[in-house]
Amino acid sequence: MAVRVLTIGHLALEAGVNVETIRYYERRGLIRDPPRTDAGYRQYSAADLWRLQFIARAKRLGFTLADIASLVGPDSLSTADTVRRIARTKVHALDERQRELADIRARLERLIDICGDPSSEDCMALRVAH
Repeated sequence: MAVRVLTIGHLALEAGVNVETIRYYERRGLIRDPPRTDAGYRQYSAADLWRLQFIARAKRLGFTLADIASLVGPDSLSTADTVRRIARTKVHALDERQRELADIRARLERLIDICGDPSSEDCMALRVAH
């Protein structure tokens, strides 16, 4: 069975990223520096495609590139405990952000109520003098 080799353009297309993103990830150590043809063209494998897809999934879950590098980078010694620890940190940050958003929502709803009264001094203070 022949090994499937992808050019950087084909890899970018299949992974749904820009070619420059792939080069950037290479510089960051998130994907390996690929072998090259005699003409200097990069040669990627299905494993590289999987890695790019993994990075995209991790980013959608809120992992930063630094987090991802700590999990899969060249110096990574990550374990399931490391993944759980980082994921727990992300969950705590989301919980805090949800509390902040709920507070902002409550204040906006209060402003809507205040401005429902046309004579409200608080709402009138929002007008800019011309």
